[in-house]
Amino acid sequence: MYTLYIANKNYSSWSLRPWVLMRALGVPFEERLMLFEGGSNRERFRAFAPNGRVPCLHDADTVVWDSLAIAEYLAESHAAVWPADRIARAWARCAAAEMHSGFDALRARCSMTCGQRVELRGIDPALLADVGRIDELWTEGRGRFGGPYLAGPAFTAVDAFYAPVVFRVQTYDLPLSDSACAYADLMLAHPAMREWYDAALAETARDNDHEREIAAVGTVRADYRAA
Repeated sequence: MYTLYIANKNYSSWSLRPWVLMRALGVPFEERLMLFEGGSNRERFRAFAPNGRVPCLHDADTVVWDSLAIAEYLAESHAAVWPADRIARAWARCAAAEMHSGFDALRARCSMTCGQRVELRGIDPALLADVGRIDELWTEGRGRFGGPYLAGPAFTAVDAFYAPVVFRVQTYDLPLSDSACAYADLMLAHPAMREWYDAALAETARDNDHEREIAAVGTVRADYRAA
């Protein structure tokens, strides 16, 4: 059985990607939760990941780090990871890779925190451009491939890669078109997303670095996490 190492569900957007993908596709795995402890966790995380980061997948003697590499590794044994249609698959891979390597403003200004609701002090042009591009991708994918997911009727890796953005939309009330909002609502209702969200709310651990990042960009209007 696979073993997937992840960090705090409230904060760890990178961990969410392979976790929600495997849950949504019914791929069995054992979860190992490694909490952030402030500052650099690299040396501690190197006990299970060569790069000292989460997520990391173990499959017997094979170790796969980085969320995109994990998705591609899983795809070799699980055909449903990517769309069956060649054109949809190419688009899905492009959109997932764009999320994996881009959207720096969104990452910097809207750190993932599932359990809080934050009013941003402002949306600068760089963040607005990132949100606009996400809206464009979500609308294009659902319109081009028939929806309701980004590359067709089934949840695939491209949806998993945008799952952290869905939680950010909920947390920061990011401005999206009606079409993009409908996709966010669909994702928030998915059983695997609900399972992650409920677990994130139940966490009592807090990471001061993440908490400071969130407080620096806006005002926390609500916190639904367990005390």
